[in-house]
Amino acid sequence: MHPHVHPITPAPPTHTSPQSPPSPPPCTPAPVTLARVSPPHPVPPPPQAGGGPRPPAKARGGQAESGGQPTIFSKIIARSVPATILYEDDKCLVFRDVAPQAPVHFLVIPKRPIPRISRVGPQDTELLGHLLVVAARTAQAEGLADGYRLVINDGKHGAQSVYHLHLHVLGGRQLGWPPG
Repeated sequence: MHPHVHPITPAPPTHTSPQSPPSPPPCTPAPVTLARVSPPHPVPPPPQAGGGPRPPAKARGGQAESGGQPTIFSKIIARSVPATILYEDDKCLVFRDVAPQAPVHFLVIPKRPIPRISRVGPQDTELLGHLLVVAARTAQAEGLADGYRLVINDGKHGAQSVYHLHLHVLGGRQLGWPPG
């Protein structure tokens, strides 16, 4: 165990006397309802200098969301495309980005193809948590003790280039804000 981490020990049980009211039942989380914070219709992009909106960037090894063809990431998982793999388990794969945007830039992907973060459901909660834990452990192993950035791009306007959920981990230098 890390020297600065102390285990959490449960509080000793309380003893009740016959006059004590019964203990309340254990708490269960209430269902979460998300409110819409964006308009229900697409917002047109702001005008660009030199004419209309910019055309979308060509996807590196990507696919259209509805294409159904294997992505470059599916091919990396199948080992039909080479990659520098940093970590693998039964749920995910971690490998270096082929076009790094920082001195350290790796991707964490689920082995089960999920096209976009906006398409996840309650059944994906455990997997998403696992991806974050693996990202943090790999960042530590890569020497990113001074910090790093986690990025998930979603959809065309989010600049998603490969429609297989992936978490970018970037570090090794001071990163600017705001991104993009």
